[in-house]
Amino acid sequence: MNRLPLPPFDHAKATAKVRLAEDGWNSRNPEQVARAYSEDSRWRNRAEFLQGRTAIRAFLSRKWQQELDYRLIKELWAFQDHRIAVRFAYEYRNDSRQWFRAYGNENWEFDEHGLMRWRIASINEHPISNDERRFHWPLGRRPDDHPGLSELGF
Repeated sequence: MNRLPLPPFDHAKATAKVRLAEDGWNSRNPEQVARAYSEDSRWRNRAEFLQGRTAIRAFLSRKWQQELDYRLIKELWAFQDHRIAVRFAYEYRNDSRQWFRAYGNENWEFDEHGLMRWRIASINEHPISNDERRFHWPLGRRPDDHPGLSELGF
């Protein structure tokens, strides 16, 4: 099964791949998102190391049970051949209604079918007040006219 766009990446294909990843994560659907990764995909997410689509699906299920009202923006940072680097920010709240903003970067490597076989994520977060929130679109896909990270000054 191919997951378009396929490597090698040019600027247009890399930008499209990043937006598709953002859209998937904003769905908060672990099954859908996990399909973007190869069966043996390897992850480093903060200090957690995962391998395989099943582990990724379980991780995402846990994540979105704890990170409520999750909204994410990703932005292309660099690309070459079958690799893409992105930076991102997301906002969520916990079950005590405390809001957080997380910032990070990811390095991605894709197989010939366009599935991500390696994801390395570095993430930092901090609590924010409701007034500091910047991601206010309805849950789901970020609207095309909503500012990206650069436009928001992140």
